[in-house]
Amino acid sequence: MLSDQIKKIVLAYSGGLDTSIILKWLQETYDCEVVTFTADLGQGEELEPARQKAEILGIKEIFIEDLREEFVRDYVFPMFRANAIYEGIYLLGTSIARPLISKRQVEIAAATGADAVCHGATGKGNDQVRFELSYYALNPDIKVVAPWREWDLNSREKLIAYAEQNQIPVPTDKRGEAPFSVDANLLHTSSEGKVLEDPAMPCPDYVYQRTIAPEDAPDIPTEITIGFKAGDAVSINGEYMSPATLLEKLNVLGGANGIGRLDLVENRFVGMKSRGVYETPGGTILLAAHRGIESITLDRGAAHLKDDLMPRYAELIYNGFWFSPEREMLQAAIDASQTHVTGEVTLKLYKGSVDVITRQSPYSLYSEAHVTFEEDAVYDQKDAEGFIRLNALRLKLLARRNG
Repeated sequence: MLSDQIKKIVLAYSGGLDTSIILKWLQETYDCEVVTFTADLGQGEELEPARQKAEILGIKEIFIEDLREEFVRDYVFPMFRANAIYEGIYLLGTSIARPLISKRQVEIAAATGADAVCHGATGKGNDQVRFELSYYALNPDIKVVAPWREWDLNSREKLIAYAEQNQIPVPTDKRGEAPFSVDANLLHTSSEGKVLEDPAMPCPDYVYQRTIAPEDAPDIPTEITIGFKAGDAVSINGEYMSPATLLEKLNVLGGANGIGRLDLVENRFVGMKSRGVYETPGGTILLAAHRGIESITLDRGAAHLKDDLMPRYAELIYNGFWFSPEREMLQAAIDASQTHVTGEVTLKLYKGSVDVITRQSPYSLYSEAHVTFEEDAVYDQKDAEGFIRLNALRLKLLARRNG
């Protein structure tokens, strides 16, 4: 991209080594104003140092925003209404954060008169796709700067040398070979690279940050009750909480019971396989609870259709199509199914496992009168004979033809 085409850039800025290097590189390469945007998505880090580092590098417009409630309310909860998991197991913790960061970058660009946005994702990963598809969906005329696809700082040694040359502080643990990279938000932590690159080698214990090992969890189970309203969790043990507060509480409960660890080799959208180690303690509990309340409130047809749609919905999020019309169409169908998904689910948390033990709802479709093994007056078992005959008809015809 020609530098003279860009006048002002909004950078997604964490304040860490990579984005601090990107900030300086943008100033040198594009000779333009840079606006920094740092989002608090519950990553558990102090963000004020990001402001101080940006000020040292001469940045005049610095945005640091607490987006935790918006993140959980408008992104995490809609995704959990779908029970979305990628490739059968991954709860999409990194994927779901990218649309919100992208949206705020585009909004800040409009507010500050910037004509470009910049992210720090590498040219090998999914995040570059997620960021840029979101940018273009929200502003088709925005310019995008992706340093990892432009510069020649393609090794840790070159990055550190550039940082030292430009008086950018290098944390002690970032000198030489970093053990692994971490992305975190209120939903999960994601660890990749270095010591985790060989899937034949077990993940070292020190990689885990939010959960204790299941074997070290308490010997006494923890029971909790989660309340739902229209498909969203609203309370824990009768105490109503905001979305972000509730997820944070579930993270604490799950982490203390060794819940939510995942060591996964996944298929990236760009075509390669990668190994990631994820911790999603609160999300793992939330998924089990949501499926528990749906089990008594959703009609069979609606429940099975949701399960049919879910892999497609999850893949759209993983691949970066949150703002696509097809994701919005699926969301509308999913949300329509949640009208009566209201009630309470009690779960047992124990040494890495989550088990639903009770569920109740004022909109329950469960009829003890119909399902009982005792004598009843509402179901004539003889009706099943005709039901079976009709369903068997085509099978009998096939068997006679093929016999």
